[in-house]
This record gives sequence, C-alpha cells and structure tokens, in this order.
Amino acid sequence: MKRLIVITLILLAAAIAITVVYFKNLSPPGVRTGQVMHTIPDNATAVFEFNSEKGFYDIFKGNQLLSAVIGKDKLADLDTLRKLLITSPQLERFFDGQNVFISAHPSNGNDINLLITIPTTNDFKTDAFTNLNTQPNSGLSVTPIHNTVGTTYDVLVKAINKHFYITQKENNIFAGSFSKELIDQSLLYKDDKNRNIFIPLPEQQNANSLANLYINYNQLTPLFDQIFKNKNTDIFKSFKLLPALAALTLNFKNDALMFSGFTSIQHNHTASYLNLFADQQPVVNHLKDIFPSTTAYTINFAVSDPAKFSAGLSQWHIKAGISNEKDQLFSKIKAETGIFLKPEFEHLLSNEFAVVTTRYQEKYAIVSVKDGSKLRPIMMNISTMISDNIGQFNYDKVPFYLLGDAFSIFRKPYFMIIDNYLVLAATSSELTSYSDTYYNRKFISKTDQYNQFDNLQAERSNVAFFINFKNSQSILKRDLKDAFYDAFENSDPGWKSFYAASYQFSASDKNFYTNLCMRLNNTDSTATPIK
Repeated sequence: MKRLIVITLILLAAAIAITVVYFKNLSPPGVRTGQVMHTIPDNATAVFEFNSEKGFYDIFKGNQLLSAVIGKDKLADLDTLRKLLITSPQLERFFDGQNVFISAHPSNGNDINLLITIPTTNDFKTDAFTNLNTQPNSGLSVTPIHNTVGTTYDVLVKAINKHFYITQKENNIFAGSFSKELIDQSLLYKDDKNRNIFIPLPEQQNANSLANLYINYNQLTPLFDQIFKNKNTDIFKSFKLLPALAALTLNFKNDALMFSGFTSIQHNHTASYLNLFADQQPVVNHLKDIFPSTTAYTINFAVSDPAKFSAGLSQWHIKAGISNEKDQLFSKIKAETGIFLKPEFEHLLSNEFAVVTTRYQEKYAIVSVKDGSKLRPIMMNISTMISDNIGQFNYDKVPFYLLGDAFSIFRKPYFMIIDNYLVLAATSSELTSYSDTYYNRKFISKTDQYNQFDNLQAERSNVAFFINFKNSQSILKRDLKDAFYDAFENSDPGWKSFYAASYQFSASDKNFYTNLCMRLNNTDSTATPIK
C-alpha cells in the first residue's frame, strides 16, 4: 500500500512539473501583456498592440489606413523587418502567435521614434540573432555590442540600408528600434512595478480584439512640444492636461480607424478641467449642427446637470487658488450693474457649450442657453453695445469664470445672442460673419462628407474634440514645426488623406468611455499593400 502511495505521489509530481513547464513555455500573449508593457520606457505617449499572425496583415492588405497614420516609407521599413526577422525561417517559431507592441516616443530630432517590443517563447536563445549571419541570403548582418548595462544587437537591414537595434529585457522580451537613442533609453530603463504607465486590457478582452491602443495623456505634452512651434497651442490643450490612461480596442472598418474603450482618470493626481465632466451623464450632442462650414477644429462640452457642473467648477477654482479673484470680479459687477451675474447665468445655462476655430483662424464660443430673451438684458448690462445685437464685455475673464478653462481665450469678448445661443468672439466682424453663417445655414453639418463622418461618431458624449484636416491646413502650416508640416503636406498617403478625426468622452462611473475615429477622404484610394 505504501509503495502504491509513493508511486502515485511521484506520478502526480511529474504531472505537475510537466504542466508547469508546458504552460510556462506557451507564454500566451494575453497573460504577458502586462509584463511587456512594464518594459516600455515611461515617456511613451501611445502603444499599439496587435497579434503577429498572418490574419492581421491580410485584413490590412491593400488598405491605406495604417500607412496614412504611420507613413508609407516607415510602414514599408517595418514590413521588411517583419519578413526578415520575425517571420524568417530561423526565428518564426520563437515569435509565432506573440503580440507586437509599437510605442511612440518623443525625440530630440524631427521625427517621432517608434519602439517595437515583443516577447518570445522561453526556449529562445540570443545567439539566434548572430546565427543569422551564417544564413545565406538572410538580408541581414548582425553585430553584438556589449557594454556594462547589457548587449545591443546592431542589425543592418540590407534591403533598406538601415540599422535596426535590438536589446533584451527581462522574461525573454525584446525591444527594437531604428533609433539608437531610443534603444539606449530602453536598455537603461528600470520599471517601477507599482506605477502604471499604461493599463492593459483584461485578458479575455485582449484575446478577442484585433488590435489595441493604449494612451498616456500625461505624455501628450512632450510629444506636442516636439511637433508644434508654439507650446501653448490650443489644439488638444484640455486633453493634454487630463491625468489619465486609456485602453481602447480597434473596431475594423475599411475606410476608418475606430477605437473604443475606457479612459481611466488618475484620481490621485491634480484634477484637470475635464474631470468636471466625469460626474455628468452622457448627453445627445446638438451644438455641432450649427458649427460653420469653415470649421477647422472644435471642442464641445455637454452636461446633464448644469447646476452640478457650475458647483464643481467653483470647487475647481478653489483648488486652483483663484476663487478670491473670481469673487472680487463678480462683486464688482454686482456693485456697478446690480446684476448677480454668476447665479443668473447658471440658471439660464443649458446643456452644451463649445469653442470653435475656423480655417480663417476665427474663434467662437457657442453656448446653448434655456432662454436667449432672458439672457439678453443681463449681457447688455455688463457690456458696451456697438449695435442692437452686438456688444463687448466691460469686464475681463468673465467666460473663464462662468464656463471654465477652455474659455480663457475670451478675455473681453464681443457677444451676440441668436435664438437660444450666446455667441462670443474676439471681434465684432467675426460675429457678423457667424450671423451670416447661422441665418443662411452655412453649417458643416450640411455637407455630405461631414455627415458620413458623423454617422461613425457616438451620439452622446460629454467632451468631444473634432478636427477637419483640410480646413485646419493653414493653421497647421503656421503652428507645426517645418519637418512635421512638410510630412503632413507631402506624404501620400498621410494624415492629409483623412477627412477628419474625433475623440469623444462619455462619462461612466467617474471615468470616461472613449471613442476615437479617423475617416479617410476617399474610400476608393489605395496604397502599397502589405504583402
């Protein structure tokens, strides 16, 4: 009996050992996502994750979406690298079925550096790289570079005459880039395991998705500082200040890149203006219907409870240390006009307000109100009227204190009220122009291209950013650094190949459900296929 028990225990131990080794070597991609992402340097702005299998490349074969975003030449280089390294006969079995992570990092030059991070099976040996030198017609020449912090493999890709650098991280995870600067950063990078730079998707969701996009909003500022001449550009300004991480999944469409998922606010960080909208409920967006046909970009806000928003904004002013200045301003207005401006405006505030920039660099604030006829005498009392319909505020920073940070550009604006909309602008001529737009229905919502794009957007949101690339071109020419504008103007396909992009936040459990959409101008366009 004892002998039988001993034999049984030995067999059980052997079975457990075999099972552990088996699952350890399997290294399923979903399980390793967190491990891989912790090796990516923390200055990454975004990470694109997909499974390196033939099906993924077949889906995008002959499609210009990825080449328009990444750039045709850069995508061709990555595809050459994939064929010669990841799917080469000598290495394919080590990378087969693994997820690939492509992260974007700011650099000191005129390009955004890409880092490719990929795990291998646990039986991978690094001499597999140097063994490629012995393979005829490999198209690669591999030179190991040893130093005190590790080994870098300098891979000359002969077909494109470029050097690709590879370094090994922990757990048989490898990072590679055409940028030696970025590989050196990766080699030196030590991750803080308790700090989340990105939040991986749940394992089951990851396994069922075609591709994923992770965004670290905290790193948008250094990326934008690299791209734009002016660090104070208002494009995406509110998003850059949001302390949050996003995990989005790709919803495939032939003529559009569409991602959806969650943006998780880091509540232990300093709250931004956009945090105020996480406490609302999603609202059907109507204000976009009256944006001018010349609209370049907009940011649209929607609140289900205007009173709650106003109370939250007051608390935000207190935390920002500017509530005394605000109280002094409204006390002065009360003393000079008899108007209790803040409560009276808040009582009339409706569900939506937006800032619109046109291709002519006009800027409008459009605010939906409950009753324009009741708001008119209030606005007239705090303004100097230059006509029956247009006046200029007599007080500085009123829109900022009433509506928040996004309206700080309207210091002492001109105003007019059309139906139940308060419209602000820097000059009276801009208001005259918008009046013509409004009464003659010259809205972007009246164009076919916009409506085709709008059909892809979520109907409800709390914060929505929209950019029309054609209408924004003159502004981008002014604001982008020369190298980046040159790429925008001359790359074909490129970002100019897209009609528009939108980014929408819908409040959900004090965070945001998020939709990202970019639609091509011409669904019949083709690009060099991925073979």
